[in-house]
Amino acid sequence: MIDDKTIAVVIPSYNVERLVARVVQTLPEFVDFAVVVNDASQDGTEAVLRELAGQEPWTERLIIIDHEVNRGVGAAIATGYKWCRDQGIDVTAVMAGDGQMDPENLRAVVQPVVEGIVDYAKGNRLVTPQVLSKIPKVRLFGNSILSLLTKIASGYWHVSDSQTGYTAASLRVLQTIDLDKIYPRYGMPNDMLVKLNIYNFRVMDVPVAPVYNVGEQSGIKIGRVVFTISFLLVRLFFKRLYIKYVLYDFHPLVLFYCMGGFLITCSVVLGLAFFVWSMSTGVRIPTGWLLVCAVGFIGGMHSTMFAMWLDMDFNRQYYVMHKDMRPRA
Repeated sequence: MIDDKTIAVVIPSYNVERLVARVVQTLPEFVDFAVVVNDASQDGTEAVLRELAGQEPWTERLIIIDHEVNRGVGAAIATGYKWCRDQGIDVTAVMAGDGQMDPENLRAVVQPVVEGIVDYAKGNRLVTPQVLSKIPKVRLFGNSILSLLTKIASGYWHVSDSQTGYTAASLRVLQTIDLDKIYPRYGMPNDMLVKLNIYNFRVMDVPVAPVYNVGEQSGIKIGRVVFTISFLLVRLFFKRLYIKYVLYDFHPLVLFYCMGGFLITCSVVLGLAFFVWSMSTGVRIPTGWLLVCAVGFIGGMHSTMFAMWLDMDFNRQYYVMHKDMRPRA
């Protein structure tokens, strides 16, 4: 416990027989429950967990939940979330079973939620000095792209390192969000941020140390994951706009987004049509029509950027800056 608040850590695990015991055993003493969700591992993960559950001090603190079939890391986290929600756990953190999250950072991640400063805290590895030397360049590039897209899709424009799963959520978050509809695979952190924004939950980035080369084996294919999550974020963007700014309450930024999308689409389609016509006939495109396409495209970009600014300004109240991320004099 911390300040009389119960703390649980959900540990999604798949084929981590060499690392999961270390993750559990290095959890700080303030952790009341370690909820390990074995996502149908094919190795000896289950045997390691059963052996660990018979040892002190884990006989009552280690909760093991098995999936009969592999459902993905997001689904494993959702399963752990449900257990914590049903048990009334005050703060629920998430740490991967492959040892890539430093347990020494756990208190920093859960503390803002314990104190009620925010509803959801997430780790941010990108603000640490060792980010360039520790995170593989390909992953860092993919993370940067997805972080930018997640800002647009989620409305949390000040949140970065969208792919980290090192998080802490309040009981109210788990009671509000439909845990059965959480994205089941690697896009879960992005999906979670969009859902949090729809319900106006306060979010904070917390600096955490990047951990690599501890024996983990990643099954992530960067190109495929970036494409899949990017497509997911496009769908989530339109879903958030509709639910938050049309269904729940109206905000004019929707009109600016629609106008921007319409003008950009029309100008691009018209420009391509004129280009094809010019190439097939050999006739130069009239200057007037070129100006129409250019003005339409520029106007659409201005409208879209203004909508983004309105979205950023509206959601600024739901982001709380961590003290270690504020500029120093």
